[in-house]
Parts: sequence; structure tokens; C-alpha cells
Amino acid sequence: MNIVVLDGYTLNPGDLSWAALEALGPCAFHDRTPASETLARAALGEMVLTNKTALPREIIERLPRLRYIGVLATGYNIVDVAAARERNIPVTNVPDYATRSVVQSVFAHLLNLTLHVADHGRGVAEGRWSGSPDFAYWDFPLVELAGLTLGVVGFGRIGRATAEVARAFGMNVLAYDPAPPPVEKMVAPDGICFVDLEELFRQSDAVSLHCPLTPETQHLVNAERLSWIKPTAYLINTGRGPLVDEAALARALDAERIAGAGLDVLSTEPPPADNPLLRAKNCCITPHIAWATVAARRRLLDTVVSNIRAFLAGEPRNVVNP
Repeated sequence: MNIVVLDGYTLNPGDLSWAALEALGPCAFHDRTPASETLARAALGEMVLTNKTALPREIIERLPRLRYIGVLATGYNIVDVAAARERNIPVTNVPDYATRSVVQSVFAHLLNLTLHVADHGRGVAEGRWSGSPDFAYWDFPLVELAGLTLGVVGFGRIGRATAEVARAFGMNVLAYDPAPPPVEKMVAPDGICFVDLEELFRQSDAVSLHCPLTPETQHLVNAERLSWIKPTAYLINTGRGPLVDEAALARALDAERIAGAGLDVLSTEPPPADNPLLRAKNCCITPHIAWATVAARRRLLDTVVSNIRAFLAGEPRNVVNP
């Protein structure tokens, strides 16, 4: 069967091999696909793979050859899964490939905010250390993580792994989940305590977001909840951009109601130039790279191939629209 990859560049900008996918059938690879070309390109495939190129109902209904849709990510909101189900077209995703990479990004941001690694490195490159009268200097208070409290919002795979690393740093951990786990899992081991959202915001020295984006969690971090947070605390978001009211966060940062923010996701990506967070005080933004280590992307591609093999064998896996 013909395979069409609509937007493969972010998964494989050239440092991975498509060979395992090509072994499954004829492949057409596109780095990116504008909306105006989606229909024409997808029409050539019986199996269509997409990351961020939308496949809405009006496209799916006009693809008579389509038998399978594979999402090159965990989130699958870019596909109208109901429209696919009506035609018995399975939609698959990759549910777990970047957990450790995302956790690494969480602590890259947190360590940068507490030690100002980037700022001090920039100062050294500009000659500040060479001209210093002392053997050491620092421009900001340096904060130790041990003994601080991390609030983890969302306690799935990534939230749990983040909590484990926080404990290894000697941090206390508070956890909140919008969809609470079973009662037997509500008391987590090793000093991790479930609390309500207000207590988490009020007691935490850093808050890290790991919950899915739903109507209930959109703007979970808003002006009211930012008013609960300590002025010495940090916000980390490697989850979904719209979890945060960006205008409210920018105001809080500029008013020094919060000490800093480390963000890997924004509500619109790439962000418009007028996004207020781009100029907010002590706000470090990375371009949605927490998932993108070579190891994580290799696991993602391996799972994409495994999903297709399972489908071809008549035993589809990771189907999100059964």
C-alpha cells in the first residue's frame, strides 16, 4: 500500500533513516504540507501519516483510497477521528516515546531559572569574568533545589517521572490531577502528596504542568491562580500552550508576582511577534523541543512503523478511535 507522509521534517530532519518505513511499501515524503495541498497529496496514499497537518472531515470524506491514518505524535486533535471511524479507518498515535526527554526539559528550565546558567554563560562570553576582581561572581540569587517543593499538575507518565527526578534532587512533591487516579493510587510513595489545586499553587516553589488540554484545563493557569503562587516561585510548562493564560502570565512576570517561567509550548506555534511572553521579565521560552531528542524521535519512528506493521497484520494497535 502507498504511504504518504504529509509533514515529516520535524520527526526526521535528516538524522534518522526512513528505511524501515520504506520497507512497508512505496512512500512519498513531504517535509511540510500547506492546507491547500493536503487533499492532493493525501489522495495518493492508502496510508497517510501526519504530525501537525490537519485532516478534517471534509478532507477525509474525499479520500476514497484511504485505509489508515497514523499520527506522528501523541496528541491527535488534528484528525477528525469520528469521521475516520465512520469509514472504519483506524487512527493511531504514539502514546509514550518522549517521557524522559520531556522530564529532562523540565529540569533544564528549572535549573536555568534557579542558577541563571544562560545569563551567566553569556556574561562570561562578554568578558565579565575575565574582568572580575574576584574568582567568582553572580548577578542573581542562586537557588538550591533541595528542600524546595515542586507542584506537579497532571500525574500521568510524565508527571510521575518528573516527580521521581524532583525527589532525586531532594525536593518535596505535591501532585494534583484533573482526572484523579484510582483511590489506591492517591497516596503516592516517597513523599509525594496529592493536594487540591489551590494548595498546590500556594505551597509550591515551582509548578510544572503535565495535564492534557481539555475544555476544563484550558487556561488552568489564569490570573486568579497566579495570585495564589509565591512571588519566589517558578512556572514550567512543557505540556500544552493553552493551559496558560499567556497575557495573565506576562502581567504577573512583569509585576514580579512570580519569579520566572520556563516554557516549551505556547498557545500558537510558531508564536506571533506580539505574544506578550516574548518580552516578559525572566521568561525563558524554547521552541517546542522537549520531545525532540534524537533518542525520543527514534522511538517515535520505531513505534510508527510498528503501528503500521500491526495494522497490516490485522491486529491494529494504539488506535484512538476504536
